[in-house]
Amino acid sequence: MLDTFFAYLALLDNFLWSYLGFTLIALLGTYLTLRFRFAQLLKFHKVTELFFSMLGSKASHPEERGVHPLSAFFASIGGCIGVGNIVAVCTAVQIGGPGAIFWIWVAAFLGMLIKYSEVYLGVKFRIPDAVGGYNGGPMFYLQRVFRTRLVPVLVAVFLAIYGTEIYMFNVVTDSIVTNFEVPHGLVVAGLLFLVFYAAAGGVDRVGKLSSVMIPLFIVSFLIMSSWVLFQNSEKIVPAFGELIRTAFSGHAAVGAFAGSGVLLTISQGMARGSYTGDIGVGYASVVQAEGREADPKQQASLAIFGIFLDTFVICSLSTLLVFVTGVWQEPISAAYLVQTALARYFPYMNFFMPFFLFLLGYSTIIAFFVVGLKCAKFLSPRWGSAVYHIYATIAFIVFSYVDQTKALTIMSISGACLVVINLYGIFKLRKEIEI
Repeated sequence: MLDTFFAYLALLDNFLWSYLGFTLIALLGTYLTLRFRFAQLLKFHKVTELFFSMLGSKASHPEERGVHPLSAFFASIGGCIGVGNIVAVCTAVQIGGPGAIFWIWVAAFLGMLIKYSEVYLGVKFRIPDAVGGYNGGPMFYLQRVFRTRLVPVLVAVFLAIYGTEIYMFNVVTDSIVTNFEVPHGLVVAGLLFLVFYAAAGGVDRVGKLSSVMIPLFIVSFLIMSSWVLFQNSEKIVPAFGELIRTAFSGHAAVGAFAGSGVLLTISQGMARGSYTGDIGVGYASVVQAEGREADPKQQASLAIFGIFLDTFVICSLSTLLVFVTGVWQEPISAAYLVQTALARYFPYMNFFMPFFLFLLGYSTIIAFFVVGLKCAKFLSPRWGSAVYHIYATIAFIVFSYVDQTKALTIMSISGACLVVINLYGIFKLRKEIEI
């Protein structure tokens, strides 16, 4: 019965992304790209310079309201660069074929300015809170779009669900249990403690933790992936040709891959591209609204750099790894495709991969959890925090025992609903956005 229920949810997920999510991201992303004259491409060098200039001046000013812009950025990118870059993107390839990465790139390129816009609006319409920070995000700027409070409340509910990252929790737990044979209950309990500890420190603590974990992962993964691709350099150009070809034609059955039509390829690519980059979801605007940067353009520009790292670097490397090594055709769970590919060239991957997944998964879980917690407090300042902790504890425990695809389906559907509402709000507020 449960499998039947999730089968219907999977159909709903496919419909939402194939027809609504894909269309809205394509239309709004194209509109913003044309309106701002391909700013995500032509101004990318300035965005990069801004990031490194902030990196060089990461001084602490506790007397100022909000957190350092880079702490807000790393907290945001902690939820962006996550297990989805290694597992969810491989799920897209297993289901939709290698051509799905092309549509992940499309979602990322168009989504850069969508995410810029949501962060810009989040900062512009934020309000001071009672503890020296800010409250911002779609719950606040959507109040300027809808006359009823029902829609902002609905968005807060979806974000609270989305903020309980059951998929990442499942992947991290499963990786540790499988590779180290640690009791499942002990891993769940330990991970829950670490999540609640980080969330207790808010965006600032999450940002500081992510600023250590994310660079460590990026450097390690970049070195290892580059070595594997160097060993398979003769396959890279044909691989790109195959990726582009199958993006518009689907892919025939091969090995353990059942084959896919072009619509399924597009759906998987756009859904996972939006999921890994948190495009249009509104999560990033909640986090980055906490930054003390007064100019919305400065804080929002970091969102463009974040998607570049997330999709065009990490997701692309993951896809190429599983494609050039051929492991995507093998009957292996998506959670172990990258691990299997790397294990053919590096020893002890049963240690390194759980370490990688922990760095990525933990940074994502805590970043999302902080957002969910802020949404719960928006819904009920008095009881929201307590209720959300109880809900999250139950959800994390239950879904740690459920198949990963079921957890991903829940996350994907809630994300699609947020995209539909949020993108409409961004379009209505388009005249408020500058770049």
